[in-house]
Amino acid sequence: MSFVSTLRQWDVADYYADQGNYAEALKHFLDIEDSNSKISFNIGSLHLLTEELDAAEKALDCSIRKDEHLAVAFFQRGITFFKKERFQESFADFNNAFTELRGNQLIDYKPLGLRYKLYACEVLHNMALAQAHMGHWEKAQQNLVTALNLGTEAKLSQIDKALQSILKQRLFKPVEVPANVLFQPNKHYIAELEKKDYLGKAKVVSSIVPQDEFSGFAPLQPQFEDLPTGPKIPEVLRALEGEPHTVLFEFVPETSDELGVVPGNVVFVLQKGADNWASVIFNGRVRALSNIFMFSPP
Repeated sequence: MSFVSTLRQWDVADYYADQGNYAEALKHFLDIEDSNSKISFNIGSLHLLTEELDAAEKALDCSIRKDEHLAVAFFQRGITFFKKERFQESFADFNNAFTELRGNQLIDYKPLGLRYKLYACEVLHNMALAQAHMGHWEKAQQNLVTALNLGTEAKLSQIDKALQSILKQRLFKPVEVPANVLFQPNKHYIAELEKKDYLGKAKVVSSIVPQDEFSGFAPLQPQFEDLPTGPKIPEVLRALEGEPHTVLFEFVPETSDELGVVPGNVVFVLQKGADNWASVIFNGRVRALSNIFMFSPP
């Protein structure tokens, strides 16, 4: 299936999910032949919604194989293992999700198409719950104390209640990703599909071969719409500035100030802001890029 076909199918599945028709949404997601990590996450989430836990586990396995840094996929598979009462594996996945947060208080997945914020304190909340089910009450208490230190004001009440339950050796409910929260395709790509002419339009070009009057088929010749009128101005190479970082995830810019990148690109960070965004250089351009899309090699 081509990239264009995948986008169209994903968009249709997303439409049905927005309408609450999750069975039809799942059907369209499953029809996508070359699913990426986000689509596999969506399939797993929809299976989880209908309590098809084995199918959910399989889809989330696929999501993690295709993106081993997708913390929310580890978190969602941890929920799946928890529902299957496989608490050791559940704890391991929650712990992996916490590791992939890389010391951040949260990851906002909105730039990637998922309207969800994964909070470190909620991951620790679920780690403590899995430990409690295994009888590790002291370790559970330690994780909840850490969660209190990392929690935002809106999350403190929930964590405090969990801590009170642990002190009385009582269990509590896990934090879960809302059932209707799925990765959406990039709307800019979808809009471009509607207006793009893939065949293009006929165009008259000029040959650079002097007195070329041939009108049939001939071997390809270099062609220019506008012939150069003077010597090329020498380029000035700009010295590399900033600290090199490797891009982990694709990012499609929504404004002219943001930088579009794909995994494996190397950018040079000039300055990191308190809002989790950084000013970076890439291909001679200075743009903004979120810190969660890149890491600094050791």
